[in-house]
Amino acid sequence: MLLLGIDIGTSSIKVSVVDSETQQSIVSAQYPDEETDIISVHPGWAEQSPEMWWSHVKKAILRANAMTKYNPKDIGSIGIAYQMHGLVAVNKDGEVLRNSIIWCDSRAVEIGNDAFDAIGHEKALSHLLNSPGNFTASKLAWVKANEPAIYASIDKVMLPGDFISMKLTGEITTSISALSEGVFWDFKEDQLSEDVMGYYQLDKALIPQVRPVFSDHGKLMKSMADELGLKESIPVTYKAGDQPNNALSLNVLEPGEVAATAGTSGVIYGVSDQLVYDQQSRINTFAHVNYAEDRKRLGVLLCINGTGILNRWIKNMLASDISYSDMNSKGQQINIGSDGLRVLPFGNGAERMLNNEIVGVHFQNIDLNLHTQAHMFRAVQEGIAFAFRYGLDIMRENGMNPRVIRAGIANLFLSELFTEAFVNATHVPVELYKNDGSVGAALGAGIGVKAFASATEAFSKSKPLQLVEPRAIDRYEPVYQEWKELLEKQLTKN
Repeated sequence: MLLLGIDIGTSSIKVSVVDSETQQSIVSAQYPDEETDIISVHPGWAEQSPEMWWSHVKKAILRANAMTKYNPKDIGSIGIAYQMHGLVAVNKDGEVLRNSIIWCDSRAVEIGNDAFDAIGHEKALSHLLNSPGNFTASKLAWVKANEPAIYASIDKVMLPGDFISMKLTGEITTSISALSEGVFWDFKEDQLSEDVMGYYQLDKALIPQVRPVFSDHGKLMKSMADELGLKESIPVTYKAGDQPNNALSLNVLEPGEVAATAGTSGVIYGVSDQLVYDQQSRINTFAHVNYAEDRKRLGVLLCINGTGILNRWIKNMLASDISYSDMNSKGQQINIGSDGLRVLPFGNGAERMLNNEIVGVHFQNIDLNLHTQAHMFRAVQEGIAFAFRYGLDIMRENGMNPRVIRAGIANLFLSELFTEAFVNATHVPVELYKNDGSVGAALGAGIGVKAFASATEAFSKSKPLQLVEPRAIDRYEPVYQEWKELLEKQLTKN
């Protein structure tokens, strides 16, 4: 059986067609070729058009079909991975009512803080495993307070993957995993949170039907099958946020296993069988893809908004005419510690691990007679690695102590410079895999359609390509401590 995986990223849409027998991708395609912009009409706001996502999904699928490496009619199931925490609102006709308020948008921070206080910190943390923060429920409350006419027209609210599934099938569904990432779910009661819905006065009818992550979320409509060259009634059998999906694709499913990504944002995601929460909600806990009421599997997530987006920014500012590979090579020529240049990489909205502070990016200690373009490249990647270390220490405070971290050879982990800084700053080895979100989504679809006996079997042929171990901790540690001191001084100014 062939499986179609769709990955709705912030920068682009990627699709892969995977052979369930070999577990290997036959073809992958991306659309658009250039990175998609984020709409920011006010400082701290971040939006994208759901209809744009849908247009790009269709173009990516047609681009994959055009490679003629498979028969599109042989595709037997569809899986979807998506950027987490985004709010999509539609009316009773399924029409989008406004742009999606996406993951790095900060407008609902104060609304979430007020809800945290009103519900009570201990109750919110023990039941929701998070502060309401600026997650999806708080974004919906913002719409209710600031755009009442739009709120009054809403029939259903969705996350980005639910929307794409609706466009394919005409059905609207969600999952416990999805509701938990929106902070709608009460883990103590295993139901929709009465506290969140009641405090925000949200109508429960806005929430779609809840189904397991690996299940039938609807079947491909004939009109869509005809447009995309696919077979009618193919089921969508998997939907998950990009970070749970990345963990799945790295076979991170059981307690103690840990995954990382460093794309637009940076994430460390560990699995626990306990209802783990941080007293300050600096890290977040959601239902993992294999969560069940009688077999708890929670994803403990550290998110840093400003990682790959900063690397892209510095490239656009200083090196638009060279490749990322060339940037990395130039940075590797510079000494560890970038000859005193330090970068705080927090310029993409409120950072949860910094108590939702909007810190911004800071370049510290620039010496006009010493520092070059190459110093900038290295200092940016070191600063991102140090942000991971800072966040991992918070996870360690909460009982997550990885002995090894699994990551795909993608985005910043393509950079030997960054990977070296990451393992030496965190003191944790990294296993690198050939890994792709759209391939993970396809294999997730295979689990959902029962092409595999278990999730573990779906990734049984995935083996690490490289183990990168820390070999210069003593050289990175004093640099990190200096970076940390700069960060803490900046935080006291905010």
